[in-house]
Parts: sequence; structure tokens; C-alpha cells
Amino acid sequence: MSDLPVSAQGSGEGMAPVAAGTGAPRAARRELKLPAGPLTGKALLAAGLLLSLANFMVVLDLTIANVSVPNIAGGLGVSSSEGTWVITSYSVAEAITVPLTGWLAGRFGAVRTFVVAMVLFGIFSAACGMASSLSMLVVFRVLQGLSGGPMIPLSQTLLLRVFPKEKAGQAMGLWAMTTVVAPIAGPILGGVLCDTYSWPWVFFINVPVALVCAFFAWRLLKPQETPTQKLPVDVTGLGIMIVWVACLQIVLDKGEELDWFQSHTIVILGLVALVGFFAFVIWELTDANPIVNLRVFRSRDYCISLAVLCLCFGSYFAAVVIMPLWLQTNMNYTATWAGFAVAPSGVFAVIMSPIVAKLMGKVDSRLLIFIGVLGLAGTMFWRATFASNIDFLHIIVPQFVQGFFVPLFFVPLFGLALGALSSAELAGGAGLLSFARTMAGAFATSISQTFWNNSARSGRVQLLNQFDSAKSLAMIHSGGMSHAGTLRQLENIVQGQSVMLATDKFFMSIGLLMVVAAFSIWLTSKPKAGGAAVAAH
Repeated sequence: MSDLPVSAQGSGEGMAPVAAGTGAPRAARRELKLPAGPLTGKALLAAGLLLSLANFMVVLDLTIANVSVPNIAGGLGVSSSEGTWVITSYSVAEAITVPLTGWLAGRFGAVRTFVVAMVLFGIFSAACGMASSLSMLVVFRVLQGLSGGPMIPLSQTLLLRVFPKEKAGQAMGLWAMTTVVAPIAGPILGGVLCDTYSWPWVFFINVPVALVCAFFAWRLLKPQETPTQKLPVDVTGLGIMIVWVACLQIVLDKGEELDWFQSHTIVILGLVALVGFFAFVIWELTDANPIVNLRVFRSRDYCISLAVLCLCFGSYFAAVVIMPLWLQTNMNYTATWAGFAVAPSGVFAVIMSPIVAKLMGKVDSRLLIFIGVLGLAGTMFWRATFASNIDFLHIIVPQFVQGFFVPLFFVPLFGLALGALSSAELAGGAGLLSFARTMAGAFATSISQTFWNNSARSGRVQLLNQFDSAKSLAMIHSGGMSHAGTLRQLENIVQGQSVMLATDKFFMSIGLLMVVAAFSIWLTSKPKAGGAAVAAH
């Protein structure tokens, strides 16, 4: 693993970092070597924006295709079920490469890995938009995911590297803000692009952003390159990881469709994933040059922080998925308007992220996380009171409130986790956090959809048992409606109410899980320096 310190390898006192476009003559700028330390002024602002935009773009692609699947399936002449592989293929590929970030940065350098990954992400995004068949699209989505995976943790690591120690909390806030807002913006942007243009633009939109960011990131961050080591490739560890992660993702994605463990396919894939996981852990802990540094788990604070992240982010992401799904299937919202309904949570998230970053140096991070997670739980309990006649205004109010609490848990939690590691473990630890977050979101999505659908079916049975169907039919039929029309209306009423009850039960359940996560954070040690754990390294 390479040494990726947050602070500079030299202070560079008396030398103001200069970036392209700051007014220095072009020839002088080409020859000038910036100090490999924290940036200041315009250079720091430009680096922060570039790294945040890159992270935003990659995280955005986790959700931008969600509302586009019907359009993609129709355009390529496949079923909607087959179209979901567009999402699954990207998630699997990204999950595989995210934990490799530490090794890649140590082998090739953090800046070089980041820039190359961004260029490839742009190229494969263009290829996705030009795909003429589902098989081509899936292949290019895999390559896109493989390219984008390292960009998530590396954007975080490089932000911590270019920001001064005393502003490390602000760097985390900037990174967390883009990570929180991107999954919310994805469905909106995807719906608007599909409705206004066509599905290829969901991918084409990445191309100019990726290439421009790569060009300026290389010019600005090249002096920040990290030391490299010629480490051997852990081919066995990489192969085992690809097998168990891919099998697990297929189980999560296809489990409900194939009736989970009633299917021999799911059972076999599940066993392969389980055996592969344990084999991977054993191999990585005993190999001299592991592809993933699992030794970061020796820190109790890191383990607890990761567990809380998985539980809380999984619950949060499940709500992000179920909310628009409920609005589209039960409330007759279009994909675009469903996206607008969940978007308001990003408003306060943008406002609160820098505020929380400043509080990290003054307030115990555990208290901030506790308040944030309990607040999120409260918004889930609020949604558990929704009725089928709720209007748009009452739907978006909890979304606004939710945005206030998201940065309170997200920003300090990453700081608390990474603050428990040494600088040499920072890249690997950040990669594992991102990997865990991605897998938690995938796992929670599959489980929540199964829970939601099963609750709706059981709720339907309960409703039918609680009222006199003959009497209800007679009352509806008395309005002059035909018998067939009466049956359809009764079916719609029962189905609508059963889905509404299932939705309320879902939000109540994830609210309770968040309460457990909130109290679990107190099992970690009190961070030093008033909670600015990251700054300690």
C-alpha cells in the first residue's frame, strides 16, 4: 500500500501554489513545479470543485439509469427485467474495483490512477450511449463501472491531501455533499433526459464532464502525485473477489424474481458467494501483498463506524428507491415528477454539509452522528403516517427536513472511520468504506423491495378478510357502474390501500433500524481534537 498522507510531504512555506489559469505566463506555468503540499486560494478552489464534480458524476450513475430502464428496454427491444442488468452490471463492476483503490494508488500513484480512470469513464460512457444491443450496453456498463469505482475513494483521498489539515473537515463536507446529493439528482436527471431527448443521453452527458475534469485535474494535481511501489498483482485474491461479489450481486438482483432460495440457481450462487467470501478473507489476511488491505479492521472504531454506515446508508438508500417506486406505481406520478418529489432533501444537504464540516472541529463527532441518524429515523416515522390521499406538498416536506440530517451523520461518520487509521491505510480504508456503502445499498434495495412486495400481498389478504366484499360491490354498483367496472374499482381500492399499508410498514421498519444505528455509534472511542478525527492524520 502506498503512503497517502493528508498533509504535504513539505510545507512549501513562502510559495504560493499556482495553477493553470491563475495569470502566470504560459511558459512559466509549464516549467513551474508546485510544492507537493496543501493548496491555497484559487488552486484549492479549483481542485475541490474538480474532485467533487468527478465524485458526483460517478455516484450519479448509480441511480441515473433507474428511471431509464423502461426506455432503454424499449429502445433495444428487450424486456424490462432484462433491462435491469444495465444497473446491476454497473454496480457489480464498481463494487469490485472500489476496494482495489489502495493497491492501484500504491502501484501507479493516486493522481495518475484518478485521471486515467476519469478518461476511461468518459470513453465508456460514450460507448454506452452508442450501444445497439443489450449485450453491448451491458459490456460497456461493466467497463464504465470498472473505471468509475476508483474515482470515488480517490476523490476523497485527494481532497484530504490538497486541503490543509485544519480544513480537513471542510474537505470531508464537500465530498460528502456530492455523495449525498448525487443519488437524489440521478432519477430526476435521468427522467428529464429520457422524456426530453432519448435514453442514450443518460450516458452521453458524462462525456464532456469526464474529459474536461481529467484534463484540468492532471494539470492541477500532478505535483500531488503519491509515491509508488512495484507491488506484485494479487491475481488469486482479485479472482476470488470478482467471483464472490458477482455471485452475491446476482443473488441480490434476481432473488425475488427467482423466489430466492426456492431456486436452485440462487442456492448455488449463494453458496459460491459465501464460500468465496471466506476464502477471500483468509487469502487477503495471509498474502504478503494483498489486493485489499483487510488489516484496517483491527481498529474497533473503524469496524463500528463501517457497521453503522452500512446499516444507516442501506436504510437511507432503500428509502430513496422505494419512495419514487411507490409514487409511480401507486400514486400515478411520472418518473420525472417522482424524481422531483424526492429531490428536496438535497436542498438542506447542500446547505448543511459545510456547516457540519466546521462543527467537526468543535463538537464530538459521535454526537453529530447520533443527532443526524435519529433525525433521519424521525423522518422515516413521519412517512409511516402517509395515507393514499396525500398531496405533493405533504410528500416533499419530510424530504426537506431529511436533508438537514443527512450531512450530520454522513460527514462525521467518514471522518470518524478514517481518523482511526494511519496515513498509509487511508486509501485502502476509504476504498473499503465506499465498497461497503455500495454493497449495503444494493443489499438494502433487494431486501426492501422483497419486504415491500410481501407486505403488500399480506396486507391485501388482511383487507379482504376485514370487510364484506358483497356489500362493498353492491354499494359501488349502486352508482350505475357495470359489474366488470365495479370489480375493477374494488380491485384498485384494495390494491392501493394494501400498497399504502406496506409503504407505511416499510418506513416504520427502517426508522427502527436507524434508531439502533444511532445508539451504536457510542460504542466508538471519543475522537481527539474535538471530533476532527480526520485532521489527526
